[in-house]
Amino acid sequence: MIVAIDGPAGAGKSTVARALAAALGFTYLDSGAMYRSVALAVRERDGRPAEVARAADIGVGDRVVLDGRDVTEAIRAPEVSEVASRVAADPGVREALVAKQRALLQDGDYVAEGRDIGTVVAPDAEVKVFLTASPKERARRRAAELGGDPGTVLADQTLRDERDRSRAHSPLEAAPGAVELDTTGLSVDQVVARIVELVEAARR
Repeated sequence: MIVAIDGPAGAGKSTVARALAAALGFTYLDSGAMYRSVALAVRERDGRPAEVARAADIGVGDRVVLDGRDVTEAIRAPEVSEVASRVAADPGVREALVAKQRALLQDGDYVAEGRDIGTVVAPDAEVKVFLTASPKERARRRAAELGGDPGTVLADQTLRDERDRSRAHSPLEAAPGAVELDTTGLSVDQVVARIVELVEAARR
């Protein structure tokens, strides 16, 4: 079974997906970490993003490994986040990483999260969820995570949201049949419990 969780930055996707995978005993797939890994490699190697994406050996789970190196912390740096947003808009990068993600999801039970899991990577996923939250709440969460200023994060977030929604390839949008869940004011446990209910319903 595949549980696809999509949504904008700061909606709680990673935290919820990781907790949900643990609760269900599924494997966790963080697609965003794959784009961040490519962004890190592009910064370090100054290569063409699509070529870097095709060549990169990326392992995602509890730790993120790029070509044999643990980059779990390195890919969360603000400068890498900025490059990742641009890299993710590159059709060649998306093509390469979507292929890698589909290959990973062929066998086993997964909770996969990102921005185009339910629309592009796994449109046949048994459970699709689109997480969101108010812009201010999302910015607050990201600022707390990154140690930044909420106002600055909100401004950057607004630009990123527009770029994600307006890109020609795999724009950020809820997949057909996805359950939209606003996480504003909800605890992680509450969100996870709601999605577990959806999974149980899908199994019946």
